[in-house]
Amino acid sequence: MADDPTSRRSTAARERPPVLGVTLAVLAGVGAATQSRVNGTLADRIGSGFEAAVISFGSGLLVLTLALALWPGARAALRRVVRGLRGEPGAGHGLGGVAPRLRWWECVGGAAGGFFVATQGLTVGTLGVAVFIVAIVAGQSVSSLVVDRLGLGPGGVRLITVGRALGPVLTVAAVAVSVSGSLSAPGALGLALLPLLAGAGSSWQQAVNGRVRAVASDAPGGAAPGVCAATFLNFLVGTAVLAVALVISLLVQGPPRGTLPSEPWLYAGGVLGIAFIAISAAIVHRIGVLLLGLGMIAGQVVGALLLDVVTPGVDPPGPATYIGAVLTLVAVAAPALLHRRPAP
Repeated sequence: MADDPTSRRSTAARERPPVLGVTLAVLAGVGAATQSRVNGTLADRIGSGFEAAVISFGSGLLVLTLALALWPGARAALRRVVRGLRGEPGAGHGLGGVAPRLRWWECVGGAAGGFFVATQGLTVGTLGVAVFIVAIVAGQSVSSLVVDRLGLGPGGVRLITVGRALGPVLTVAAVAVSVSGSLSAPGALGLALLPLLAGAGSSWQQAVNGRVRAVASDAPGGAAPGVCAATFLNFLVGTAVLAVALVISLLVQGPPRGTLPSEPWLYAGGVLGIAFIAISAAIVHRIGVLLLGLGMIAGQVVGALLLDVVTPGVDPPGPATYIGAVLTLVAVAAPALLHRRPAP
């Protein structure tokens, strides 16, 4: 049988390294690092990490609610999500032209974001930022492999290859090197289990957000409204979780002692969150949870490095930080360049 040129082109496209998708993931990671700096500064000024997180998520939810009010396509995409939850026909094209059914747990990915912020407030003071980051990266890197292998993301099952297994190992090593100068030995290292679980939860969040986006998108040309609907649902759930956490913290610790700052840029965390969550939901079905997670980790490391360089009053990064940043980029490049999908 003669070779089909169209089939050859399709095979070549599947085997091509997903450079654009990984680049967008890195940019999303830079946005996440910037959001962390903004929300961290806001929390210091207010005196409450939970209140700062609610302001961040809540402002993003307001922006997305306004977008839904003005964008009929996004409202229609959200209705498809509701129909998908009910198992009604016409929920969305999904994968392979089949209208999929959404399960309730696939729509609560935003809870993982709320858990991440709550974990940060509960453990960073004891563990230190360095141990917290290593635990987050370890959980996210390893769980990304598992999530891809189980096919929880919208791209289906992605087999574990040498390059894909090498990426998480190099990433954990790179972050450990970058923070080696500030590692301490706190007496409650058992608390590191919480950020480890938070990192694992972020991979699951990316996977289920991608599934919601797949159901919400009406057609290949209708991906943008689907991304908006999936991001809105993520912020809605995350804001609700954080609001509960804030109420509990107020009951236990009392009201915060700080005041709301006047600088507008300190309230940009919600918009930044919309950007990187939307990018994640849009590209996870193309590059998989593993490459998305590794790309965002690289972006966070490089973004944090650049922020430390340009921010006044911050100690300049040491050699270990630069070495760790380079190793992180190598860790992302390994699975990206060795990326191959199994033949049918």
